[in-house]
Amino acid sequence: MENNEMIYLHGDLDLVIIEARRITSMEFVSEHFRRFLKHPYVKVYLGEARVARTARVRAHDSQNPVWNEHFELPLAHPVDQVRFALIDTHISKREFGAFVSAKRIATGELIDEWFPVVGTNGIYTAIRLQITFISFDVNPSYSSGIAENYAVKRSYFPLRHGGKLTLYQDAHVIHGRLPDIRLDDGRNFEHQKCWEDICHAISEAQNLIYIVGWSIYHKVMLMREPSERLPNGGDLSLGELLKYKSQQGDIVVLLIWDDKTSQNKCLFKSGGMMQTHDKETRKIFKHSYVTCVLATRFRVCNLIPQVCRIFYSQHQKCVIADTKGHENNRKITAFLGGLDLCDGRYDTPDHRLYNDLDTVFKDDYHNPTFSKGQKGPRQPWHDLHCKIEGPAAYDVLKNFEQRWKKATECSDLTRFCKKILGQHDYNLVNIEHISQIASPSGTIPNDHQSLWVSNEGDPENWHIQIFRSVDSESVEGFPKNILAAKEQNLVLEKKWAIDRSIQMAYIKAIRSAQRFIFIENQYFIGSSFAWPSHSKTGANYNLIPMELTLKIASKIRANERFVVYVIIPMWPEGEPSSPTVQ
Repeated sequence: MENNEMIYLHGDLDLVIIEARRITSMEFVSEHFRRFLKHPYVKVYLGEARVARTARVRAHDSQNPVWNEHFELPLAHPVDQVRFALIDTHISKREFGAFVSAKRIATGELIDEWFPVVGTNGIYTAIRLQITFISFDVNPSYSSGIAENYAVKRSYFPLRHGGKLTLYQDAHVIHGRLPDIRLDDGRNFEHQKCWEDICHAISEAQNLIYIVGWSIYHKVMLMREPSERLPNGGDLSLGELLKYKSQQGDIVVLLIWDDKTSQNKCLFKSGGMMQTHDKETRKIFKHSYVTCVLATRFRVCNLIPQVCRIFYSQHQKCVIADTKGHENNRKITAFLGGLDLCDGRYDTPDHRLYNDLDTVFKDDYHNPTFSKGQKGPRQPWHDLHCKIEGPAAYDVLKNFEQRWKKATECSDLTRFCKKILGQHDYNLVNIEHISQIASPSGTIPNDHQSLWVSNEGDPENWHIQIFRSVDSESVEGFPKNILAAKEQNLVLEKKWAIDRSIQMAYIKAIRSAQRFIFIENQYFIGSSFAWPSHSKTGANYNLIPMELTLKIASKIRANERFVVYVIIPMWPEGEPSSPTVQ
């Protein structure tokens, strides 16, 4: 291994790992090596950060292992060389590896050659690689900013046309309390009312109501300061409203995170560390037509060594319902964003701390920083949400269906027993069988104009693309074959297929930004691969802080003004020394 200079590889790496071969001049070493080379695979490392992994292939004595795997990797890594570790069951990542100089990769020239795989006793074999690197500052994909045709190509869900997007600030906005925002066409932006619109959508649904959340609390009141006449059931709590709709014939299902530390049994009751009311909410719906399922992030069989994993969750918050469409037809409408339908989330931009505690916020005091029983202050809750109509709403529906099928999967025998006992069968509505609801099908593609709710010339027309961070541990239907996974823009890691489209969208947006970036979030966390003292923690994939840093550095070199604004709560999860945060 040569001594190489440390540089930052910041851009896109196009990599093909083709094959490996034996070196015939080292027959004794090769024979010893081949005894273990039964199902070899390759891992790609930049320093301690692993960025790619091939599938295992069978290597017969008379064959060379062939992978022919193609990777497109975003890089933002300080590195002197890229290491290709050849691994098998009895071979660790440190025993055998091929090395390619980072400076050579950074030139951008096509590299297509054999590289020796070396170990402690010299050269063992060789591996053939094809490598092309495009630095972000010369990549035309990032030079034009956020253009009208902006889309992330390597995403599970593609860009959809003919959509409508309604943006919400907080759960409710009182008319006239926010300043006017002038749009390009001279109109004023109209602030809409999130929970009020959700209540109307649930009330007016005729076929299905699907809700997924980190926390869903049955006692929550959606309509508290109504701006118009209440819909049917608008004066009910969320739980009673959902029961009312299920009795009308709607299929109502809830998918809630399962907090393993909470219990709601006759002899033992505990709200759990996160106080999400999950067991309580499930119990409320137990003898109703509402189906409520608790879903863990990971299926933990051996609890002791994996205790931290029980706190992982899919942090999706969605409400999906069929709503009025064109003429007498129906369409799918989806609400998604940062707001759970639970206690403490109802707030307005006024962020009242002590006012209206006995009226608007009655029985809805939430502030984990202070002990229970206090009358104030309420914890202010500022968040964003949106309503999606048009083809992209069906992508949100597909995400829910994939998660639901995974959370409720069971054997045919179990399903039969549940049916005999009269328990919920967990079946969702097949919207293709309901002629009233416009939907994609075998003859109607997902972006078909029959699903559009606006035309291209309409000032309210939106192009919408859905991103997510999810893997096959949480969704049903992801392929297990590596080639099939890549066709769907998924990454295959060991036994999991992973959708990382949120990160890909963030990276493209950061690299494309021209003058500023504004980030507001509950947390701001990144991987530690670039920290010398934490480079071996295994946190390799979150590139966002490094991408921001390198973006700022590039603007400094170009002598261009550029600003990154990052806003996070001072205490994102309550008092920092509390058990929840710790």
